[in-house]
Amino acid sequence: MKRLQRGLGDLMQGFQMDLISEHRLSSMAPVEKVRFIIDEVMSGKILVLEKGLSPEEEASLIEMTMTLIEPDGFSGIEMESYPSEVDTSFIGKLLKKNALKTRLTVIGPADQLKTLRKDRDMISALVSASK
Repeated sequence: MKRLQRGLGDLMQGFQMDLISEHRLSSMAPVEKVRFIIDEVMSGKILVLEKGLSPEEEASLIEMTMTLIEPDGFSGIEMESYPSEVDTSFIGKLLKKNALKTRLTVIGPADQLKTLRKDRDMISALVSASK
């Protein structure tokens, strides 16, 4: 029993990972999404977004994050997404449906989340509980 309690205590010192649905993010304005993500990551959370951000939202997130980095404080973010896909079918081109289809995105504090490998169908990351 003591071993189980000690194991649970070790888990409590870990990290928090939030899985964010496409529905929740789609109800937010782009600036609101970026602010939400930064606030959550600055509090030490790892976020997994069901639907990734648009290129403009990613650029805004990176830009805003860069202004908040402090040497002994916030270290920035680590962000990885599956590669975007574009509808290149004949019908898609005919109807000009070249909109990017964004996919799952993982975002976390740069000092806790390190991407080990990324390919078309998998993101492998190392998450550290200590800062």
